[in-house]
Amino acid sequence: MARKGRRKPAPVVGDPTDPRGMAAMRDRYLEHIAVRNYSPRTIEGRTVYLNYFIKWCEDRAIVRPGDVTKPIIDRYQRWLYHYRNPDGKPLTFHSQYTHLSPIKSWFKWLARENYILFNPASELDMPRLNRSLPKHILTASEVDQIINGADANTALGVRDRAILETFYSTGLRRLEVVHLKLYDIDLERATVMVRDGKWHKDRFVPVGERAVLWLNKYLADVRPLLSPPREDTLFLTNAGEPFTPDSMTQLARDYVEKAKLPGGKRGACHVFRHTMATLMLEGGADIRYIQAMLGHADLSTTQIYTHVGIRNLQQVHAATHPSGMLKRPGSPANEAHNGAQNTPDAPPPSAPAGADPSPDVRALDAILGDEDDGGDDG
Repeated sequence: MARKGRRKPAPVVGDPTDPRGMAAMRDRYLEHIAVRNYSPRTIEGRTVYLNYFIKWCEDRAIVRPGDVTKPIIDRYQRWLYHYRNPDGKPLTFHSQYTHLSPIKSWFKWLARENYILFNPASELDMPRLNRSLPKHILTASEVDQIINGADANTALGVRDRAILETFYSTGLRRLEVVHLKLYDIDLERATVMVRDGKWHKDRFVPVGERAVLWLNKYLADVRPLLSPPREDTLFLTNAGEPFTPDSMTQLARDYVEKAKLPGGKRGACHVFRHTMATLMLEGGADIRYIQAMLGHADLSTTQIYTHVGIRNLQQVHAATHPSGMLKRPGSPANEAHNGAQNTPDAPPPSAPAGADPSPDVRALDAILGDEDDGGDDG
């Protein structure tokens, strides 16, 4: 019997009996990327989106990749743009991009392997993606409010507390926490070994003292009650099985909702990752150390947190903008104060000698450097 929460296999799409048909060419491409060590999750996702396109083509009597032309792919892109979900909402541009990207890669491979004469997707204009910031970033007190919602007097409450502390302390991705093994945790050195993370990269991540305490309690008092023989996964459900990604999301979401945070803040596993990075940046951590903790291949991915790490930017604004401080020389408030006290203007605050202004400069440069308004300066 399949485990609860496991996804159903994708339905069969296309005619597998036609050696030059869509289905056969799709399967050869998927085998190709599997040989190149693409992750099963990536292969599964590309299968889904290629099947959407193949089904759309079959409905229009297009059954072979060689029959696809650039106008047909452009027509599919327009169809995605006008498509409406059952709730009446359109696909986001990010979702449209996700639908089209596997198609572009598939036809590139087909042309390179000489299964088709030309690549009809070579000049496909992909949707322009918005650079959006994380929806909700928590404060340290809000995280504590969430984590304290776990009942430490029960076995499952201790387990849940250890899970939430791990998310918050390490900033690991959901799948990385789900796949943690007993031998990946070194509590004596306070480190976690992330094996086969995104892009198949391993990395060491430090664990905070508070998380170490709760992991020790979980391993000593709770996990022996849940663990079946020869099960080496770190975090287990009450059935003694490893968490699925969806069940881990539900656990984290339940605690966030239970906390009833101000402003309607919501989230699940990833909100702890965003919060950890933002709080470390505001605490003075160099962005390259945060990049190493998060496992980002490109520093530009990590720089999103310079946008939400607003405290450094607030300090720059207060120290440099004419309206940033009331007691600035020449401001109405300061002139009134000086008139009453008859004392000379105080000089504007300056940084201590030897201080490194680089975090503030980086925060400002990241925001200005990433700005791309397409010429619309209104």
